[in-house]
Amino acid sequence: MKKILAFTLLTLLLSCTDNSNLELYDKVQRAAQVNIKGYSKPDVIQMRLSGVPVSVNGNSSYTEKIETQLNFVLDQGETEELGFYNSQTGAQIAKYNITYDNINDYKNLYFFNLPGIFLQTYAVKPQVNLGRVGFEFIFPNLGEFSGSSSESVKGILKRANGTVLAEFDAIGKKDFTAVKIYPFFNAAEPVFLELYKPGTIEPYTGSSVIKATIKQDIGANLIVLQEKMENGALVVKGEIDVADYL
Repeated sequence: MKKILAFTLLTLLLSCTDNSNLELYDKVQRAAQVNIKGYSKPDVIQMRLSGVPVSVNGNSSYTEKIETQLNFVLDQGETEELGFYNSQTGAQIAKYNITYDNINDYKNLYFFNLPGIFLQTYAVKPQVNLGRVGFEFIFPNLGEFSGSSSESVKGILKRANGTVLAEFDAIGKKDFTAVKIYPFFNAAEPVFLELYKPGTIEPYTGSSVIKATIKQDIGANLIVLQEKMENGALVVKGEIDVADYL
């Protein structure tokens, strides 16, 4: 009887121990879903999830319009790296570290890979009536060379003679502004975007107003502003028009 009781107790003890060990290996997981909508031109690119090429419509590299959905599972404490690479050179263009804790930040991932710049943003070419000009702006590297800590700037678009064409209260880093439209007047005449601190008429950096020369095409213009240094001086360029790629 004593032997049977001892065996029963030993069996129960081993069972408890085994369950405890199983619990240690029972990892907490979350399902991740990343909806990707992007555009790359002229570069052919490849996306890799933790080093494994992502197939889009049966292709491992792609250009122009790119849309796909990634579904995978993450353990607590695990990181999956989503990298973007130039398919010809192998150079990394951008990367995102997706974790158990930040999954929701990557439910929707939008991008434009254009010559000299990678934008993580969404854009739709706005409807602009015949004979009019529409502008939207984004300023992704605001502060890179100016040192400005602001997340946005105020922009006033003017003709060479000083006539105000449109005002943009907050040109930010992450999203294009709402479109502003005015009557078209002359393709050969440049327009200028003056940049100020939000809600003021103070230069957004330094003591002098920085003016960006902007090309205007009839119809929609989605301009990417970029801080640059030229001959030791800060300038802002608006040379990239995303509308050209849509």
